[in-house]
Amino acid sequence: MKLAAIVLAAGKSSRMGTNKLLLAVGDKRVLDHILSKLRPIPTIVVFGHRPEDIKELAESLGAKTIHNPNHEHGMTTSFQAGLRALGPNVDAVFMVLSDTFGFKHGLLDRMVEKMKAEPDAQIVSPVHEGKRGHPVLISMSLFEEFLALGKDGIMKSVINRHERHHRYVEGDIWCVLDMDTPEDYEKVKKRWETTRVSAG
Repeated sequence: MKLAAIVLAAGKSSRMGTNKLLLAVGDKRVLDHILSKLRPIPTIVVFGHRPEDIKELAESLGAKTIHNPNHEHGMTTSFQAGLRALGPNVDAVFMVLSDTFGFKHGLLDRMVEKMKAEPDAQIVSPVHEGKRGHPVLISMSLFEEFLALGKDGIMKSVINRHERHHRYVEGDIWCVLDMDTPEDYEKVKKRWETTRVSAG
């Protein structure tokens, strides 16, 4: 199965007050965490607001970058921009949010195996304590439906239409954490340190 990943990094991080991808968690910035976990999957980082903040860093870490001129219309347009920039014959793509960084590489492997094992699976998501999380693995069979959404279209509408073909694997707390505010950031840093200590 030929895979790719699209990191949605075009938002303003307005509630955080600074680009969350550049914040440090442990000994790495959030963007470093994301791209290291996705390696060696070919990855596109879609930026919009203040592209100069992350373009050089993302490319230095091996990702391809593209600018979404319609980023003010939300994540749908950024995912569409990433889909249009994919190389040929991609079978499935991981959609990764800018604050989804603590997932383990093994989770990605389990998601891919689930899609391979069930031919009718078009979407695979991690869940934790009954809550859906990210990243989400999306089959190429749905790419055209996402691309057909208007500027104000909602990606969840495509997901909901294909719930019969949505499969799930067990994730952990890092798949469902949000990091939108400075308070969220402080909590995430403490959780990361606690996780590292307990694992050590």
